[in-house]
Amino acid sequence: MTANRRTFLTGLAAAGLATAATTRMARADHPEPPLGEDGLHKPAWFVETFRDMRDDLEEARAAGKRMLIMVEQRGCIYCTRMHQHVYIDDEIYRMLSEDYFVVQMNLFGNVPVTDFDGTELDERDMMRRWGVVFTPTLLFMPEEVPESGTAAENAVMIMPGAFERGTTRLMLQWVLERGYEGDEHFQHYVARNLNTTDN
Repeated sequence: MTANRRTFLTGLAAAGLATAATTRMARADHPEPPLGEDGLHKPAWFVETFRDMRDDLEEARAAGKRMLIMVEQRGCIYCTRMHQHVYIDDEIYRMLSEDYFVVQMNLFGNVPVTDFDGTELDERDMMRRWGVVFTPTLLFMPEEVPESGTAAENAVMIMPGAFERGTTRLMLQWVLERGYEGDEHFQHYVARNLNTTDN
């Protein structure tokens, strides 16, 4: 191989890498969110509310979004992983910002929460009422404001645990598509749509 030919191929490879890097930068991950005084991550897509479930769902509906309750706790390594590696994904970040009304709850917090049936308890007691024992836990609320019951009873989907980007992206998409109203189980939806290299 001549020197000119080698130089050309080397330059072509470098250009290819540069193009790939530029493509990646165009869909770059968002920065990790800061920690609040309570030790929980505070991304820009969290909505500060008075934690009245009926009012929050009404506000979400008015904004054309789906309400999502995200339960976390200080020192939760799985919560940290989700914020550091999953929620920063460009498409996941976009959905959480544009399509969801996300309310954060602290598993052991003491902020008052009012349930759909009017019951008012501190966060830690409300989490016990909802049966939440693990973080992170995601509770997806219905589109219509329920007449009564708890948030857990009215949730269209409850997902405890941490997942990789592909599964998380599909979970958010499945709820937006109202997959819970159909016959296809979420696991089958994931198996049908998830790229084998992105789980």
